[in-house]
Amino acid sequence: MFALTERDVAIVVCFRHFATAFGFNDAMWGKYSKAMNATPQMTDPNTKQPPTTNLLYSVDYGTALPNFGSTIQDLVKYGIHFAICGMATRGLAGGIASETGVDADTIYKELVANTIPNSHIVTAGVLAVNRAQEYGYTLLTAL
Repeated sequence: MFALTERDVAIVVCFRHFATAFGFNDAMWGKYSKAMNATPQMTDPNTKQPPTTNLLYSVDYGTALPNFGSTIQDLVKYGIHFAICGMATRGLAGGIASETGVDADTIYKELVANTIPNSHIVTAGVLAVNRAQEYGYTLLTAL
């Protein structure tokens, strides 16, 4: 990359809207794969099926995905933190609840207990982004 050390990097990645599902671990993707992939609608490059794991967490795909082999684990090594939008998580929990018949609050709590490393649920992603900007962070949007 840029030959940076952890001390050189101060980045917060905020998963909100369509990216929210990427804030959760493989256990949640395996258990609720249909709902987790409802919005991003990705295809596992190896199986050509909807993913049952968080593709951005896996090291098994190299450059076959849009992240070109840079995984969540790689970012964690640099000290990058992840904010996961609580509002979008509630929406995701509602979608899962509709499919499974399980109470949405129960699903929400399960999701919160199964986030990726270095992540934090925030009340709303947009508020987290605004607060970070107040502390001198710059907003960069990646699609």
